[in-house]
Amino acid sequence: MEQVGLAAASTDVSLWSLFMQAGFVVKLVMIGLIAASVWTWAIVVDKTLAFGKARRQLDSFEQVFWSGQSLEELYRTLSDRQTSGMSAMFVAAMREWKKSFERGARSPIGLQMRIDRAMDVTLARESEALEARLGSLATIGSAGPFIGLFGTVVGIMTSFQAIAGSKSTNLAVVAPGIAEALLATAIGLLAAIPAVIAYNKFTADAGKLTARMEGFADEFSAILSRQIDEKLQPRQAAQ
Repeated sequence: MEQVGLAAASTDVSLWSLFMQAGFVVKLVMIGLIAASVWTWAIVVDKTLAFGKARRQLDSFEQVFWSGQSLEELYRTLSDRQTSGMSAMFVAAMREWKKSFERGARSPIGLQMRIDRAMDVTLARESEALEARLGSLATIGSAGPFIGLFGTVVGIMTSFQAIAGSKSTNLAVVAPGIAEALLATAIGLLAAIPAVIAYNKFTADAGKLTARMEGFADEFSAILSRQIDEKLQPRQAAQ
């Protein structure tokens, strides 16, 4: 008993000492999981700022768009700027509108299809930008616990080999090795849990923002459809 007590007292079980005493494979797993955790939080910060900026831009554009300002004036204001979200869709649709009429568009159906296609392409690009790097969160969230478990299994196997070599089953001999192994699982969960929560939240936020842009695209398409009829009907009647 006295020997066990001395061994336990001389054994450092702090997190840093457990990491330093771990085997090469377990250390490699821990370092990889810590790097994944840092990358997760970097994505969380970046997406939080990006989604906040996107919401403010959508709110600002909707306020200007529905304020009664003419479409031509708004297009001149935005055409020379770097746009995103609804403003990018608006500029793409108006650019196609102006090009078509400058070339003497005659088919309202063809013009409407080109405008809708221009907004669809812009919407897909904006949606892809919103969802960028979310796949990394999904990967870390799903694979992190299993990578940590792999480190744990390797650590426990190493501990059992050490126990067999020392021919001792004292808790002071067994505990440090088991603790080192379990630390890998703990770090895996530490990386995976925030990644899963962030992935679910940002995916839902991206879906809401995309739905707002789709709604604007439908409303703006209806507005342009009425204006196409107003411009092309007199021309067709004159012919």
